Amino acid sequence: MIQTVWPYLAVMLLCAGIFPALERRFEWRLFKVMPPIVLTYLLVTALSVSGLWQINEAIRGTQANLIGRLVPALLFLLMINCDLRAIFRLGPRVLGVFFCTSLCLLIAFVATFLLYRNWLAGDAWQPLAALSGSWVGGSANMIAVKQAIGMSDSLLAMSLLTDALGYSMWVVVLFSVAPLAGAFNRWTRAQSSADRVVVELRSPASATPDSVLVWLGLALLVGTGCAALAALLPTSSMISATTWTILLATASGLVAAHTPLARYPGANAISSALLIGVVAVLASQSNFEGIGEAPMYLLCGLTIIVMHAVLLILAARVFHFDLYLCGIASLAHIGGVAATPLLAASYSRSLVPVGILLALLGYILGTGFGLGVASILSALALP
Repeated sequence: MIQTVWPYLAVMLLCAGIFPALERRFEWRLFKVMPPIVLTYLLVTALSVSGLWQINEAIRGTQANLIGRLVPALLFLLMINCDLRAIFRLGPRVLGVFFCTSLCLLIAFVATFLLYRNWLAGDAWQPLAALSGSWVGGSANMIAVKQAIGMSDSLLAMSLLTDALGYSMWVVVLFSVAPLAGAFNRWTRAQSSADRVVVELRSPASATPDSVLVWLGLALLVGTGCAALAALLPTSSMISATTWTILLATASGLVAAHTPLARYPGANAISSALLIGVVAVLASQSNFEGIGEAPMYLLCGLTIIVMHAVLLILAARVFHFDLYLCGIASLAHIGGVAATPLLAASYSRSLVPVGILLALLGYILGTGFGLGVASILSALALP
């Protein structure tokens, strides 16, 4: 049994790296259904339950320090590639589809919770709030919302599983409906966006040894500074010091994204590694308690996606949105920046930059969206 910090950290790093390495090397079909981040969470949770390490004072303190410092550092790094100027240049039509999709998801989350509220009493609303952060942004937004609302680590598995399975199902649907674009656009009286001309985005440069050190040092410094500033700001029942830290780190990253610092390579690669590392540490604090509730959350996820789809189709009819933009905006929310460009490319290569920018916009707004959903669901929750 591991009782000291360094062997514990070694196991966390190995677990965080093994599934991304296997995905890169073998491209197994398993990873299409269960992404490496979910498999990492399940593996580390299984090792925790098996008693591989003892949760003593030293390890517990290390876990708290890692989560408290790495989450704001992660959010800062994620925002570095978010160019708000490029997003605004997409124009009102594209942004209108995006925000309409966000509204449809908000309605779907609230309506689904009300539908199943009798089976989701107490703090059972929290996994849905964390999921909403991911289904506008990504897994990092889910973790940020989880930390901000004080959700227990055991409930994070519900959000991750629902996220993975819901996304896997929805991405297949969106790829499959492409042949229906003509009929859909005639029904909505919309012009296809396939001939849209967009300036190609600059590809981020690869990380170098010096950039890894610079970005890690800067991100940790920003995270520490945000935590210190957050301690001076007023708090309430919904806005804690942790919430302020997360919001300040996000804002700091957005500011840095519009400076020459954004051209320095490596932020994207380091943030990806930090994300799965943070998930591993979170999983090391949890167990399989409450896993029997997973089917209820999977049903909630399916209901949310169906409601979201129906509402978005009706909005497309009213506002004359075409199928391609609706599909890209939807996957930019639920799928994130990894999957959206692939869907956009299958529709039209000219839409790939649109997919990337909308997914990045989701990263910017995901945490705030999740906190807003958390505020609504907590007010509606049964005791």
